[in-house]
Amino acid sequence: MFPKEEQACIGGQRLAPESLMMSYGYNPAWSEGAIKPPIFQTSTFVFNSAEEGKAHFELAYGLRQANPDEEMGLIYSRLNNPSLEILEHRLCLWDGAEDAASFASGMAAISTTLLALLKPGDVVLHSEPVYGGSDYFLKNVLPKFGITAVGFRPHATPAELTAQVAGIEQGRLAMIFVETPANPTNHLVDLEACAALARQHGSEENPIRLVVDNTFLGPVFQHPLKHGADVVLYSATKFLGGHSDLIAGAALASRPLMKEIKAMRTFMGTMCDPNTGWMLMRSLETLKLRMERAATSAQVVADWLRRHPLVERTYYLTHLEHNPVQQDIYRRHCLSPGSMISFDIRGGEKEAFRFLNALKLIKLAVSLGGTESLAEHPATMTHSDISVPEQAEMGITPQMIRLSIGVEDARDLLLDLGQAFAAVGVPSEVPKLELA
Repeated sequence: MFPKEEQACIGGQRLAPESLMMSYGYNPAWSEGAIKPPIFQTSTFVFNSAEEGKAHFELAYGLRQANPDEEMGLIYSRLNNPSLEILEHRLCLWDGAEDAASFASGMAAISTTLLALLKPGDVVLHSEPVYGGSDYFLKNVLPKFGITAVGFRPHATPAELTAQVAGIEQGRLAMIFVETPANPTNHLVDLEACAALARQHGSEENPIRLVVDNTFLGPVFQHPLKHGADVVLYSATKFLGGHSDLIAGAALASRPLMKEIKAMRTFMGTMCDPNTGWMLMRSLETLKLRMERAATSAQVVADWLRRHPLVERTYYLTHLEHNPVQQDIYRRHCLSPGSMISFDIRGGEKEAFRFLNALKLIKLAVSLGGTESLAEHPATMTHSDISVPEQAEMGITPQMIRLSIGVEDARDLLLDLGQAFAAVGVPSEVPKLELA
């Protein structure tokens, strides 16, 4: 077994995740001294002996317990692959997780995790809004497996949430699924309150798992496992990948839970491929740099938008003065507001479309977390499969525009936003450009 922990410290001092992203879990001696891991582009692996093959399969299928310091050997890339194993070791570092699994997409991570931890008859209580794909899976796919999804509204109080849990038949609630900050409203869910609720109503025989989609703030700016979550999920397509050139997902949890999730991944075939795994390792090296740069620009953009006469409201995590409850959650859970901004333009869908069509530097596209800035219209794009009345309850308005701020110069972003607003209408007063 490669001594990964020896790489994690110097003189007894543990290194920061951004330092460990360069080499953790990899030994150059494995690959002719190559400073970067190669892509292990192979479907299968050769056994040294029939006895070794038998031992590998015994562990892979749980036929026996592993001996001390024994790890499952390489068998077949649907089960394990060196490119993915190195990636998964590094994914654990930011969140302080015991184990991780990489997937072919964010939805593959979500669907595989939920199917691994839920069974027919179970109920999953979930926050709203969530990403449109997650919403559809919860409300339209899980019921086909006899699993019921029950949503709770963004501004549900702890008392209301407790009453909702109490209304679910004893023993049926198996999961609380949370996306925080929420897509696209940036609404925060109190993870510590949800964890306490899960412990209060769960038991050793019937545990209630708290599963958190942490895509919006990524592993740099929020650590759900430290606030009581059992599983943290990512669309690795977004900040983890960060260059809009791959599709992937990730799940992180304790070793026992990851054993269940990885087993389901094996039989569903939802694993990440080696080439994508290698690209993710490349991206992890600059994750903190990219996210911090984008967040710095996003703060400038959000503050500018809030003062613009054609903006009715901004949804950004440092614009919570009107909501002390949300401010308190932000203070306890978040290390930065991140780079996702939503705002309501004055008017409706027509004005929103006119604005979006006028953008030049910022690209009109869904997804987020890339080096380039993107803009989209949630009500008719990412969340269009949610009914209009439900959108209204969730706070998704026809005039809402979602921005993912990239690493461009903030002055240029404001220049583009300003000319797009001018295409909508001529405001009486445009906020001045103020940059430190």
